[in-house]
Amino acid sequence: MRLAVLATLLFTAVPASVYGQAMEPDQVPVSFTLNKNPHTLRAKFAADGGGVLGNRSNGSLLGIDSLSNWSSYFYYPGVDGNGFPQFTWQYTMVGHSPFATGNDDENGGTTSIGAPVVPVNLDLRNFDGSPRFVGGKRLFSDATQYVKPVLKSPVFSNTFYSSSVVPTQFTDAVQRAEFINKADDNWHTLLRSRVEMPRTMVLIRGTYRFALNTDGSCCFFVLVDIGTFENALFPATAADTTTPIGAAENAGDIRTRDMSTFLFPNAFLYFNGDPSQCCVLGFHTYDLEPGGADNGFRERRYVVNYSSWISPGLFGGGFGDVAALSHEVSEIFNDPFVNNATPWWLSPNGNCQNTLETGDVIEGLANEVFPIVLNGFTYHPQNEALLQWFAGVTPSTAISGAYSYPDTNVLTKANVSQNFACTPPLP
Repeated sequence: MRLAVLATLLFTAVPASVYGQAMEPDQVPVSFTLNKNPHTLRAKFAADGGGVLGNRSNGSLLGIDSLSNWSSYFYYPGVDGNGFPQFTWQYTMVGHSPFATGNDDENGGTTSIGAPVVPVNLDLRNFDGSPRFVGGKRLFSDATQYVKPVLKSPVFSNTFYSSSVVPTQFTDAVQRAEFINKADDNWHTLLRSRVEMPRTMVLIRGTYRFALNTDGSCCFFVLVDIGTFENALFPATAADTTTPIGAAENAGDIRTRDMSTFLFPNAFLYFNGDPSQCCVLGFHTYDLEPGGADNGFRERRYVVNYSSWISPGLFGGGFGDVAALSHEVSEIFNDPFVNNATPWWLSPNGNCQNTLETGDVIEGLANEVFPIVLNGFTYHPQNEALLQWFAGVTPSTAISGAYSYPDTNVLTKANVSQNFACTPPLP
């Protein structure tokens, strides 16, 4: 089935470089500047005082077959997506609730979640569907070369963070920072990575653009029309095996209880058939499929993310490697089903939304990434906004009174609840 929800579009820009060879009509030079940034309008509600987080869990969502999750709430005056006043905001997160101790099935302890990584190669074809060659070299971009550095990254490998007494993974550290005053030391949500069969996405000329490496090989990066990309990634029906997600589902490579990553090689998306309306580097969502007698007829939600590896030098400000992946996986932890509504917020980067998208608040800022040296490589996961920022909790109950993590200095004060779509007057 078509994707149920699409969220967390990560935009940025590619810097210039120079080619010294004749170019194909749909080839772009590295000097091609992709400089569109998102400015979705959201906005104010004059709140009386700061928000308050709830102290108990409502349990997991009923009637679905999906990964482990728990729900709670916070109080903060605001307006909903239709402009109506709202005070209580429900949210669902990945793992088990931090509000109780022990190692039972519902609260506390460590939750282990399967995290398959499916590399997706790009096969760029001619108009007639035949393999395409430029300068005698085939236009085929291999994603498998980035699997090893991804697995060694902070997203899947342990290192030290102030929010944990033991080394842990990046997203667990961020989640622990949010509930540091509620959770026990043994409360963790950990990803159990595994590598699954590579898949290939075939793209027909006219739906993509490309930049070659300096040796003329494919590809420095590939730009793909977002509508084409979505149709090529998600299955049209439960039995569809022609797309990477459909094939992986039907082969049992990914399961409803997993958090699945579809890893692409420097593949960025553009809108409306116009490469200048670029670039999306990642999104998270879930593929919705019908249930059956084998799962009590519960709807099946396959929680997935598309994330591109970003090779060094493509972007300024150190934005590279797993920046997009860390952004998307962190947002899945905080909003796995892309339906956690919040009061309207206006972030320092000018982004206006009303959803619990923790990476969107910080992307594009000068200090958006948090360099971590791990396994002999400097990775650049993205800093994340914490729940307390969205909920207007003042002072913050997160680690060290912070609103962002791991860099606690990115956001220095809580969100002020905005009017509908951030319309004036601003608070």
